[in-house]
Parts: sequence; structure tokens; C-alpha cells
Amino acid sequence: MKKCIPVLLMLTILICGCSKQTQESTSEPVSDTFFAMDTTMDFRIYGDKSLLQDAQNVITDLEKKVSVTDSDSEIYKINENGSGILSGEADTLMKNALEMCRRTNGALDISIYPIVKAWGFTTGSYQVPDEETIQTLLTKVDYTQIQYDEASGNVTISEGMTIDLGSIAKGYAGELAARTLRDKGVTSALLNLGGNVQTIGSKPDGSAWIIGIKDPKNPDTAMMGLSVNDQAVVTSGGYERYFEQDGLTYWHIMDPATGHPAKSGLLSVTVVGDKGGICDALSTSLFVMGLDKAYDLWAKSDDFEAVFVATDGTVYITDGLKDKFSLAQGYEDTSVKILTR
Repeated sequence: MKKCIPVLLMLTILICGCSKQTQESTSEPVSDTFFAMDTTMDFRIYGDKSLLQDAQNVITDLEKKVSVTDSDSEIYKINENGSGILSGEADTLMKNALEMCRRTNGALDISIYPIVKAWGFTTGSYQVPDEETIQTLLTKVDYTQIQYDEASGNVTISEGMTIDLGSIAKGYAGELAARTLRDKGVTSALLNLGGNVQTIGSKPDGSAWIIGIKDPKNPDTAMMGLSVNDQAVVTSGGYERYFEQDGLTYWHIMDPATGHPAKSGLLSVTVVGDKGGICDALSTSLFVMGLDKAYDLWAKSDDFEAVFVATDGTVYITDGLKDKFSLAQGYEDTSVKILTR
């Protein structure tokens, strides 16, 4: 790691906000809660209530194509038959996912599904697989072996390989829903896709949306707030899904290099950027990479900012967010370090 500016913040409020108050609005938001992509989603928009269904349709249409468990989905058929064609947004999603696999040098690998399944995270039947099983499954984990033709959308995989776009799908779905709403005139909305947040514009009064970042050691509590406008905020953490066995904790974020839960010295990673799909993919892969490699990737990128919570409790925040966060009450003594390029 090249540059790190340590600071100790003594803030007593969660929200310092960006209260520009550029306009007043008496309109009330309309909202809807629904279940999709294996999570509860909550959409709140300032606009016509019928638009909520339009946004929901975008989510469900994508899910129907890329669900790894729906026998009618395009992804399911590829996994079953070894080849198939992806269409529309599913095709774009595959293109984006493979690009993120390459960009992260395999820290994100969309062929990791058999490993995740072996640990029971897809079924809820949690277990620690024996090492022989893990090593055998790892021979089928290699995104570079996925043959994808951008022109036709044709995908071919080797026998025993399974692909899953779940590591990027929710973020991309939020991106699509936001695009749909913007095209229909919505200028203010908050879309929560199970903790994967996409904002449209700012609040009607012109102030920023404040997105809470959980304390990974106490997930029922927000440790800080981030001020964002018209961006996505996605967090990945070991606290989201895990099980304990023989006194040890195993979480769902898998390292494609080992077939085991990632042990990188991080407890959570939050990524902020304009594109939800990129944020979704990076939140997982940066967690796998660990702080040093994640820093290196950020330092040569210009499309995201991040918050890293390390196992010792130290919070690392990239330079672009240094004026956009505030610690919650009770976290005033948290050690915060600003990362600069």
C-alpha cells in the first residue's frame, strides 16, 4: 500500500448530510416491497405509483433469464446442457460479468457456484466439505474456460462446470430499474435491493441520500452514514450469511483460489459508484483480495470509491469519500484512515 493518511474522527452524529436545500417539495414518495432474486426489495420513488411496477418488472424479467435454480432460465439450461444462448439484458450481464472476472484477476469468478453449493450456502444445509471434495470441485472453477461469443450470445462450458451471475446480478438489476425510472421522468428515488442500494438523483429537497453502513461485528447497528447522489452503494460482508461449526465461523464469500471462505483481513467492503453492476461485483472481489490488492485496483481505477472495515476494527476510506461520511454515535473513537492515490 502506497499512501495512507491516518485520522481519528470525533463525530457525534450519524448524518452530517449535504443539505443543499436547492428546492422544496411537498410530494410524498410512493413505495413497494417485493421479493425477487432471493431477497426482499424495497423501492421508494417520487413519481407515479404505476412506475413501481415497471421497475419491478425489469428485476423479475432479468431474474427469469439468469436464475441458477429456475429450470426455465437461460442460465439453468446452459448449466444443464453445456451450452446455450443468452438474450437481451442477460447477454449484457454475462459480458459485464466476464469483464469483471478479468479485471479482478479471478477474485471474482462466476464459475464458483459448485464450491458455494458444497458448503451449503445455496441450500441452507451448511457443512464443511472435506478437502478432497473441494480440490476436485476447484478443477471446474475457472472463468477463462467459459466460451462466450459476444456477437451471438452463445455460451459454452465444460462438463461439470456451473456458472452463476449472482455476484453481479442484483447490482445490474438495480442499474436497469434506475434507468427505466429515469427514462420515465423520475428524478428522485431510493431502490433497496436487499442491502444493495441504488439511488436516483438526490432527495426532493436537494439534499443527499444518507446510506447507513453496518458495523460488521454488530450488524443491527449502523457505524457510519455515506452521503450519495445518483449512485449505487453495495456492501459485502462475512456477517451476511455464515454458519458456525466446532467453534469456527464460515461465511459465504468464497475465495476461488482456495475453495474456502475468504480470509483476507477484512470484515466488510462497501463500494460506491455510478454503475450498480460494477459495485456489486467489486464489493465481493475486493473482499476476497484483501486491503493491499484492493487498494492497488482502486488506485488505478476511476469508476468507484470504497470503505473497508478490517478485522482489527480500523476503517479505511478512499479519498473520494473523505467528505461524504460521518460516524454514528458510539463510534466516535473509531480509527479511520483515508487512502489516497
